[in-house]
Amino acid sequence: MAFFASGQTDTTLKTQQADTTLQPAPTGYQDTSLRITNVNPYFTLHVDSILNYDFIINKNPSDYYWFLTNSPVGVKIDRKTGVLYVKGEKALFKNGRLKYDVPYRVQLGVQNLHNPTERVDTAFTLLFYSTEIIVSRLKPSTASIINLEEGDSVQFRIQCEEGTFPFEQISVNSSIPLSNYTPVSRCDDQFKWLVPFGMFRENDTAKQKTVTLEFVGSDKFFNRDTALVKIIVKPGINYPVRNQMHQREYAALDSYIKKLKLTFYVISSSVKKTKSTRTTFDISGSSTALAGTIVSTTAERGSSAEQIGKILPSVGLTLVPVKEAVAPNKTQEQNTASQLRAEVRRLEFILSENRLNGDRDFDVLTKTKRLTDELKKSNLQFLDLPMVEYDERFSEEDAEKYFTDPKVSKKYKLKVS
Repeated sequence: MAFFASGQTDTTLKTQQADTTLQPAPTGYQDTSLRITNVNPYFTLHVDSILNYDFIINKNPSDYYWFLTNSPVGVKIDRKTGVLYVKGEKALFKNGRLKYDVPYRVQLGVQNLHNPTERVDTAFTLLFYSTEIIVSRLKPSTASIINLEEGDSVQFRIQCEEGTFPFEQISVNSSIPLSNYTPVSRCDDQFKWLVPFGMFRENDTAKQKTVTLEFVGSDKFFNRDTALVKIIVKPGINYPVRNQMHQREYAALDSYIKKLKLTFYVISSSVKKTKSTRTTFDISGSSTALAGTIVSTTAERGSSAEQIGKILPSVGLTLVPVKEAVAPNKTQEQNTASQLRAEVRRLEFILSENRLNGDRDFDVLTKTKRLTDELKKSNLQFLDLPMVEYDERFSEEDAEKYFTDPKVSKKYKLKVS
């Protein structure tokens, strides 16, 4: 057991004793005010020791009772005798119910059993100490190694295993300069960090980078403990930038498809017009030949009608080279229109298959590359074909309507023999 009273209190007690010894109370003096004659304002107690301290009053103790207010665990007082009992068991410090080097202020009172107004209230301070030093430890609520990608975020709590002296300050050191992070200064604070994009350059050969976080806690005596957390960062997808690139390639391919449809519309209309002209020539030639045959067989022999009937079939035959000269058969244009329609269908399917699924599509790089490659491939296929980008006679709405016309679809439908 060990307890200490302040020097001022000791001096006061000695002075009171000296006064009592050397200077007797005047004749007729009566000490009527209730007071505690041996108040000790400060007790320092070693862990696992016991303190018994008898408070004394200047009255008959059988008429008074004692009480404590706001006393810590393990501190009691005999309500009849005023004997203070303190036992600071080590188990109470281990489970956190008591703390070392923390001043506990305890309110002490004594009151008359018969007259409640006769009462004295005072206080004393109790402090526990230990010669055994238990070092406080930092315990991050995460693994010592964390794997992340660019754009990911991490957060964990810095917990403290308190020893004899708790941490008063925690600082964070990093192997590289950090931004967008929440600092830690006290126990149970949360560390938050958003891994930025741009940690890896385009010509950087490193496949990962290690960020070492050092959490240093210190107590009031500058005893330190350090906890290390390693964050392994791998290259990630910069979704905002990659999404913009995908939108650009998607819009380029969509615009190219519209040009193909407009070109198909112009070529197919030209082929349709030529076919209509050739059909008119064929019908005219056939009608002329048939009319000549009918006239030559029904007219009287030797009449002018018979002669005209013999000439008309020749006129019908003459229309054949005229048809080839005026409206030559556009086989190449027909094949080009078929190729254009098939290519448009293929590109529309590719366009629909490579849409993004939300703002964080893991296949954004693959889909963007597919759109770019297909656009280059199609451009090379129709490199010699002049694209119709604008014609005041046609519009994109007309081309789209023509392209989806069931008659046109049936005309260019693949026929299996």
